[in-house]
Amino acid sequence: MSKRTDSLFVQSLAKGLRLLECFADRPSPMSLNDLAEACEVDRSTVQRMTHTLVAMGYLERGANGRGYVLGKKSLDRAFDYLRGVPLLERATPIMVELQRESAERVELSLFDGLTIIFALRRQTKRQAYTMTLIGRRLPTIYTAGGRAVLSHLPADQVDQILADTTTKPFTPKTITDHDLIRAEIDTARRKGYALSSEESALGEVNLACAILDHQQLPIAAVHISASLSDWTRDEFETRFSPLVVNAAKELSGKVGLS
Repeated sequence: MSKRTDSLFVQSLAKGLRLLECFADRPSPMSLNDLAEACEVDRSTVQRMTHTLVAMGYLERGANGRGYVLGKKSLDRAFDYLRGVPLLERATPIMVELQRESAERVELSLFDGLTIIFALRRQTKRQAYTMTLIGRRLPTIYTAGGRAVLSHLPADQVDQILADTTTKPFTPKTITDHDLIRAEIDTARRKGYALSSEESALGEVNLACAILDHQQLPIAAVHISASLSDWTRDEFETRFSPLVVNAAKELSGKVGLS
């Protein structure tokens, strides 16, 4: 059923949430005209929505009162979500130990269809700021974690995710050919983990293993990432694949996302 014919779908609420989502592409302050153009809504409607969202704390005025930025109250909802996911609570000490053993960046991502979203991240001192933040999304098909998850799904579901993904690759070395991606997924299925090199970030190698729920369905993935200036691809795989597999196994089948 489309949103236009869904009698329970609240268009005004959707418009307000879309306004907040506009900041995904523009983290800097946005004017009313910027927001109206990005949301494809008339300026007077945007003015009323921004006034309401400022009053509720979800938007704030930018520096010197210029434009609008996301409000600090937005962080409350992220806290509420993270606090309410049993898997993340159980995974936290395991990820701490995994980083202690590996001395590299370790992460846990949640599977969300066409994308994975990072919910736990423990970075090394060399990482860029955005690589340390929770909430970052990456296309499932272009990541080691996503391919590890896809290796536990039926072929028709994998094909649908491949067909529906329109996000551009992140680097010149990102594998985009669907047959080659399927081959990577098959390799992950055979090995029990996925490996990618310079597909999400140049100079970086990634290992990931899927976390399964009590029905053996993939819901998340454990990642380890390192610099190719420190490791060759083969050395990295040999050293860290047992660690990432053991961490994912320890979390699989124990608790879910709700």
